[in-house]
Amino acid sequence: MRDFICSKFNKVGPSGIRKINEKTLEMERAGKKIYHFEVGRPDFDTPKVIKDATIKSIEDGNVFYTSNYGVMPLREAVAEKLRNENNLDYTAKEVLITAGATESIYDSYSLILEEDDEILLPNPCWPNYVNAAYIMGAVPVRYSLAEENDFQIDFDELEGLVTEKTKAIVIINPSNPIGSMFTLETLEKLADFAKKKDILVISDEIYEKIIYGNKEHVSIASLDGMKERTITINGFSKTYSMTGFRLAYIAAPEEFIRVLNIIHQHNTSCATSFVQHGGITALKEGNEGAEEMVKEYKRRRDYIVDKVNSIEGLSLNAPDGAFYAFINIKGLGVSSEEFCNYLLDEECVAIVPGTVFGSAGEGFVRFSYASSYEDIVEGLNRMEKACKHFLNK
Repeated sequence: MRDFICSKFNKVGPSGIRKINEKTLEMERAGKKIYHFEVGRPDFDTPKVIKDATIKSIEDGNVFYTSNYGVMPLREAVAEKLRNENNLDYTAKEVLITAGATESIYDSYSLILEEDDEILLPNPCWPNYVNAAYIMGAVPVRYSLAEENDFQIDFDELEGLVTEKTKAIVIINPSNPIGSMFTLETLEKLADFAKKKDILVISDEIYEKIIYGNKEHVSIASLDGMKERTITINGFSKTYSMTGFRLAYIAAPEEFIRVLNIIHQHNTSCATSFVQHGGITALKEGNEGAEEMVKEYKRRRDYIVDKVNSIEGLSLNAPDGAFYAFINIKGLGVSSEEFCNYLLDEECVAIVPGTVFGSAGEGFVRFSYASSYEDIVEGLNRMEKACKHFLNK
């Protein structure tokens, strides 16, 4: 019998994050206590006001298909949010509601990528962006985000990566896995670069409200001449701890949204009806709960920065946003994968090798602090013990 599985899936591996998570579940079934820092899932409950609105929506009978575009009150609320918070002048007709940001990525890629097209992706970056490109038959081309450059874009390098096949560049701001943010200067340079090279920008802003100190998030579509060449992806999972609700949105020019909706129709049909009504409440009434979450993330971040930088063999630049610490382990003289395997097997602490996010992640590990403060303290103590093991070998 011939091989019926499409050959492009030879390049697509399972999620390295979920691989670790599955191993932890096996260990837990065997009776072990695991300290989870591998998955980017907020450990807070969804704010009650959002849950109540979602339940009420079910009770009110909102259990049927909606417009493929999403319910109009939510699209209007998103447009209002973008105007008030991001300086983006979108109308509801320029907003598509999707079943999570992962669908937004697939829809956006389906819109713009032909077979063998090239798309510029950060190295390191969330692996879904890479694998989705392979699934489309496109070519992911990686640009570096290096610690020595404060994780900003190296435009000399970027210049050398663009070819006639380059269609777009993806930015994740704040970054997953690094927790860094692009400066306004970097965004302005990227805007000029995109216009000069006539490429699109896909801007993932899912962590935009999880930022620390005096950092300020800027949407690249708000810069001069960028709205018409930017697809903005955002959603509710991280800000409002609504990961299981699977609710997100794309903001883009109306001609893009029209075609994106066709893709969405044949993919998901519509985001869950009653969840969309919960999203309206999140935007209008959920920010107080979100701010409380960010305060606690900052408390965890500050502890992690101090603790990690006190451990021989490790170093960490303070994250600007999101809830990830991208820890430099190069002083241990061991690979990222070996360190993570040892830490899980011997200390029951689950973190992710930086190489899951790209070749530039070697020598780093991602530590998600979407976990309790108490677990973080214990997890880092165990990490310190593991570091001593490697330093004393």
